[in-house]
Amino acid sequence: MFKSTARIFKLVVKIVDKSNNRIKDYGQRRQDDRRQTFKKTQLKPWLSEYYCITPEKNGEFVARMEDVLETYCLPFDKNVPLVCMDEKPYQLLDEALTPIPMKPGKKKKIDYEYERKGTCSIFIFTEPLAGWRKTSVREQRTKKDWATEIHELLTVHYPDQPKIRLVMDNLNTHTIGSLYEVYPAETARALAKRLEIHYTPKHGSWLNIAEIELSVMGRQCLKRRIPDMDTLRTELAAWHTNRNTNQKTVDWQFTTSDARIKLKHLYPIYN
Repeated sequence: MFKSTARIFKLVVKIVDKSNNRIKDYGQRRQDDRRQTFKKTQLKPWLSEYYCITPEKNGEFVARMEDVLETYCLPFDKNVPLVCMDEKPYQLLDEALTPIPMKPGKKKKIDYEYERKGTCSIFIFTEPLAGWRKTSVREQRTKKDWATEIHELLTVHYPDQPKIRLVMDNLNTHTIGSLYEVYPAETARALAKRLEIHYTPKHGSWLNIAEIELSVMGRQCLKRRIPDMDTLRTELAAWHTNRNTNQKTVDWQFTTSDARIKLKHLYPIYN
């Protein structure tokens, strides 16, 4: 009888000890969670980041935003295709020291030091509903460069379409006047008549589907050092050819109705 009671007592003590440990562990976790929350919410004045700040209560922004969103809602029309264009600067870099090739079980080793080889500009045109895109590389992004790209777009890639809906940002080179500065008036007018331009608002570059393609390009193709424009052209051609072959499309879901609800703070107050 005494031995049975002793065994029961020891069992109860073990259970209580385990319970106390669980309570201690739970309390410690709660305390750690509170510390983590405090670290996330405390002010860090030494940190900052660049951000596209959208102006509030701005009629011009809202008007251009809704124009672009309504354009994206239009059904596919092979005679009037929707094309988005954008451009980005790119820093050409070369290796200062020859990298050590990868081996079984070991990664490729690249030295931190590099050599600057100048800059260039990447142009991209994409037809999101058709899963098509085209890239090109130029030394600069002047009015002449933009006009030349538009001429190629209309005469080489869309020679039979009477009109193209073109979505782009309102950079000072992205104007019909640029066509007149590069081509004779007759040619410039013929090109201009085939363009239906829709500008994204200032501080609204996220509305341009071409920016999505640039983001994908950056992750898949540009996260390495490329030393010259010829190599860059070759790499970008391989990238956009692969995406075109696989028919990678963009399924844009954000509509004007969504904007009037979720971005209500951007709309001017109507009196």
